[in-house]
This record gives sequence, C-alpha cells and structure tokens, in this order.
Amino acid sequence: MNFSIQQYPFDHTLESNITENHRDFLNWPLVYFLEENKTKEAYVGETTDVLNRLKTHSKTQKKQKLSTVNLILSDKFNKSATLDVESNLIKYISADGMYSLQNGNLGISNHQFYQQKEVYWEQFKNIWSELQSMGIARRSLEDIDNSDLFKYSPYKSLSKEQIAGLKMILDCLLDDKTKVSLIQGGAGTGKSILAIFLFKLLKTNLDDFNTSDFDEDDKDIFLLLNQVKDKYGNLKMALVIPMTSFRKTISNVFKNIKGLSNKMVIGPSDVSKQKYDLLIVDEGHRLRRRQNLVNYKSFDDAMKRVCFDPNGYDELDLVDYCSKKAIVFYDPFQSIKPTDVLTEKFELLKNKDSTIVRKLKTQFRVKGGNEYVEFIHQLFDGNIKSENIKSTFGFYDFKLFDDLNEMINQIKIKENQKGLSRMVAGFAWKWISKKDKSKFDIIINDTLLQWNSTEIDWVNSTNAINEVGCIHTTQGYDLNYTGVILGPEFDYDFINNKFIVNKDNYEDKGGKNTIKDEQVLLDYVINIYKTILLRGIEGTYIYVCNPNLRKYFSQLIPIHQEKDHQQQPLIILDKPNEYTVPFYDLEIAAGNFSDLQSAGEAKYIEIPHLGSSQDYFICKVVGESMNKVIPNGSFCLFKKYTGGSRNGLITLVEGSDVFDSETGANYTIKKYFSKKATDDDGWHHEEITLKAMSTKPYESIVLRDEETINFKVIGVFEKIL
Repeated sequence: MNFSIQQYPFDHTLESNITENHRDFLNWPLVYFLEENKTKEAYVGETTDVLNRLKTHSKTQKKQKLSTVNLILSDKFNKSATLDVESNLIKYISADGMYSLQNGNLGISNHQFYQQKEVYWEQFKNIWSELQSMGIARRSLEDIDNSDLFKYSPYKSLSKEQIAGLKMILDCLLDDKTKVSLIQGGAGTGKSILAIFLFKLLKTNLDDFNTSDFDEDDKDIFLLLNQVKDKYGNLKMALVIPMTSFRKTISNVFKNIKGLSNKMVIGPSDVSKQKYDLLIVDEGHRLRRRQNLVNYKSFDDAMKRVCFDPNGYDELDLVDYCSKKAIVFYDPFQSIKPTDVLTEKFELLKNKDSTIVRKLKTQFRVKGGNEYVEFIHQLFDGNIKSENIKSTFGFYDFKLFDDLNEMINQIKIKENQKGLSRMVAGFAWKWISKKDKSKFDIIINDTLLQWNSTEIDWVNSTNAINEVGCIHTTQGYDLNYTGVILGPEFDYDFINNKFIVNKDNYEDKGGKNTIKDEQVLLDYVINIYKTILLRGIEGTYIYVCNPNLRKYFSQLIPIHQEKDHQQQPLIILDKPNEYTVPFYDLEIAAGNFSDLQSAGEAKYIEIPHLGSSQDYFICKVVGESMNKVIPNGSFCLFKKYTGGSRNGLITLVEGSDVFDSETGANYTIKKYFSKKATDDDGWHHEEITLKAMSTKPYESIVLRDEETINFKVIGVFEKIL
C-alpha cells in the first residue's frame, strides 16, 4: 500500500499547510503523530477530520507542548486500516523508548478488519521503516518485540476474558462490601499484563483518553473509571511484586511510561511503610511467610511496623491490613518453596464474603496454546490423554533431546535467529561459581555449565546465552525458546508408576529445609518444572538427566532427531519444471548478480508446495559474514524483491560501489538499513548500510549519496533449505 509521511509545524500555519497540500485528505482516514523533540513527548491518533481534530488538540494544555505533526497519508486507507496503524504505532512507539506518550491506554482494541490482518501488518512495517529513516523511531520491530518495555507495556489490546476481569476489578473498587479481587490464572494467561494495564489506567487523567473510537467495552470501562476517580480522587497505590529480579524489570518498565514511576513498584516488605487506597499484587503466590527465609530481619521488621507478630502473620496479611482495597494475581501451581504463603491461606481468602474471584484461562504466551499447557499439567499429573501423546501442538517446537550438547547448540541457534532463548534447569546443583568464577556448577557427562552470573534481570544479561538460569531468575519472564534440564533430583518410579524426588540431590536449601514430607517437596519440584516449561513462546526443548524419567518422557514427548536440523539433500536439475526454482552457486560466481541471471547460468532445484515458484530463487551462500544466521555453504531461498521496505531485512543486493570481500563480487548478502532524505524532488537514499551478522569481525558496507544510485535489491532472504 502506497503511503507518505508529511511533517509540519504544529502551530498557526498548520491549517493552511494541510489545506493547500492535502485537500483530498481533509475528510479522509489518516494517522497523525504529534511530537516535541526536546522533551521527547508525543501523541498518536487517527481521524477522518484532520483539521478539527488537530484544532481540538491545539486547545489542550498538554498538546500545546508538542511542536511538530507528522501526517501518515494514503489514498488506500480506510477506517480499519488507520485504527490498526494507530494501535500498532502506540504500542511500538511506547516500547521504542525514544518518546514518552501522552496517550491513555484505553481504546487500543482488536478492531474488526475489512482486509486480512497480515496486509495491515506489512503496511505497518513499511511505515515503521520510514519513521526509522526520519529519526522518529530508532529500533527495529524485531528488537522491540523482544524488549521488556514491549512485553510488559500497558498499551495492550486486552482479550474479552481480561476485559471482563478488568470490569470486575473496577466494580470491586466501587463496592464497599468487597475488599479483595483475587485473579487466578496459570502461567501465560496475562496476569502481569492485566495488572500493569490496570495500574496505568488508574493513573491516567480522564482527558488523556480519546473516546471518539471507543467500542462498547471501552465505554463501559471508561464509565467505571470515571466513577472510581470520583470516589477516590488520585488513588494512593502501588504494584507489589515479590520476586526481586522481576520487580527490578517491571520497575524499569514503569520508569519509561509517562505518568508512572519506578517508585510505584515495591516489594512486600515495603508494604507496611504506609497505608494505601489500593495495592495490586502480581505473582501473589510468591508472597512469603516466616519459614526458610534468606532474610528474617527484613520480614520481621515489616511485620513489627504494624505491630504484627512475625510468627503469626504473613505478607498476604500485610497486603490486607495496609490497603483499603487489594487486587491479587495468583497461580497455585507456581508456588515453589516453603517460604511461599500456603495454598490453604488463599483458599480461606477465596471463601470470604469480601472477596471476589475471577479466573483467567486463555493462554497468551506459548504458541502451543491451551492444549500445550494442558499437556504439561497432564504430564506431571500422570493422566496424559491418548490424543496428546507425542503431540506437536501445531507449530510449537516441543522436543525431548537425548544429547545435552545438541540441545544447547539448538538453543544458541535459536538465540541468533529469534533472541531470548535460554537454558534453564532445576535446582539440582550447588552454585559454586557464585564465589569462584573459574568453577563449573553443572557437570553432566562431558558438558560443563555455570549457573546465572547475576540474580537481577538475568534473562536480559549479556552472557545469559552461555549460562543456565533457574526458577528464581526466570519466573514471570517470557522467553522465545527454553531449553530445560530436568536434574538428578527428579525421577520416575516405574514399579509404582509415580514421580519421585531425591531430597539429597535438591540443592535449594531454602526450598527443602524444614520439609519432612517428601510429597510436599515433590509438589514444589513439580511446580518448578511446570513453571519453567511454560516460559517458551515459540518452543521448549527438554533434556532429562535420569534414565528412568527420560524413558518415561520419551513415550510421551516427540524426540529430537538430529536429522531434523541437518540439511536434506537437494537435487540440482539442468532443466526447469513446474516445481523448480532457479539456483545460483555464489561460490563460482563473480561480477554482477544480474549478469549471472541474464547469462542463463542457472540450474534448478525442486521445492514442492512453495506456491508461486517464479517469485523465488536459491543461492548457495559463501563465506562467514552472515554465519550467525546463514552458515557457510548454506542453500538459501530468496524472494525476488518487488518493492516495499527492506529496513532490517537480510537482502541480496548489488551495485557498482558494492564489493564483497569474500567473493570479490559486486553483490553481497547482508542485513539492510537505510536513511532517507527529502527535498523538492521527493525522497532519496542518504545512506545505505549493509551489516554483517557474524561471529567474526566484518566491517559494514556503507554507501552514501551518489554511491546509492547504481544500487538495487535483488532478493530478500526467506530461509535456509
């Protein structure tokens, strides 16, 4: 879809500029982006009446601080298209981190599309690329997708289930008879997202919401929000997160959201320092009682501040005492140690007349969906349904590995391809590298590994891909791929057909001290493995240390075959047929790629089920400059370039000023980035950068000004065959 982005001062000249230059768009759907470059504040909107909408903005005090308007225009836009662009722009601009948005977070809903959603997404990628070239956006969409600021952003489209939960919570705040809203949901059901969304909603001024495009749910929520603000005014509130690492991560997110502050995110021991109108507790199952604590003094001091006997009260009691209202997000299957408040305590809370309970069931994290989540529970509960045995859960990448080194290698490949791919293990090894960095903690046959080198935000730490995380450094986090090691503390007894735990092999002292009943410890260990097996969005790999447990799992879980990741033999043909794609061997090619194509040098390779095969070609890629994604000698499928943004994509390009140091040719395969400039004649490339993606040092190829003229993109990398 063709579009343009036009920039004007947000001042008295705006009306004449728009009227003179864009008369056809005065009553046409468009998206706009208001910004102030110095303060880095911005506002995103869409409208079918641009002059009136911008006039209205110019009269509001907050919008008057903004100095520039960017109009995103297309004669192909319809209302659904602009709503989609607006929604995505709010989500990604917020998470990009360059601008602080004035937008409220209500009304970012999943609208009904007149065309396929994929069409709008392709359009948005092109718009984002243009915003990058203009300096308005700085990070790639792929990079943002993996960021905490995006994953935990309050600018989200809520599901119907979450919306129902949100309405219930607001009703609870208005009901004097209700004290606690208990939101129960399993891993990946969107508890943290709902908690953060609610916090931002309650901290946003009513006039920051654009009510013009609210749907019925938005209107209902806005009405309830009005009533809550009338009742409480400016709510004194905090978000309570028990786990230190996850609390630090969310604190950093709050620091980057307008209207929120990192001081609004607190630990349970801080709760008793003051009284609150509202406390929102995320990961409530990790609230503590006085047992097996690392720091008894902190716990005791928190209790004594409100004259509680530390031996008779827990942090759930603190939350109840120090707040007029409390919202607690909770999952009994993620309680992992004796320190956690007992499940029985939550059951008592559920049964109080002053408590309202809502369950979240829909799976948002893992692409295996509710079926995969159900399978994991069935796996450990010993009641696998026959239809789930060896199930692949659609496109979810779920496998059992016999070779630990192979699993580690595959996780590292996924890290290069997708990012956020981590090894995680049960707590079956001592953390000796904490004091001696030269020592290895986890030794399995010839594989030597170390635990996480940091306890805070390990998932995003520099060396995480070379380390192994545990439940304490991953609970609450999303990963793209998780490689899970089930340690020697956990096994299967075929005689009695049940799981067993070896207490001597379990090295989390805080997780086993004072436990006399091994069934209790087994339940905690099972909860740990359930939790970490539900971290991976795209896939989960498993390695099992104990032979009996491996044998048991191998009957139920698809087994990784090394050939899955080996290149299948490709048959090279001299003549084409209806299934073939042209093949060019870059190992023997030099000069221009276009000359290679026109000289009839192609062979052919059959690729069944490709669809329109004439849109593709295959190259055997030479060299190490892209080895993080494309190993030397790989046969790669490219799609012929026909237009649209290339920013951030791996491309095969050629030009008279392009020189590939490995092949000596005037074409190369690199990741493409460009900066554009505009003048009276329109836009042109100011600079094109072709970046290597290699484990070895390679300089980027940078083309400027005239060097970009005799340059073209031949194809866009699709996959390795």
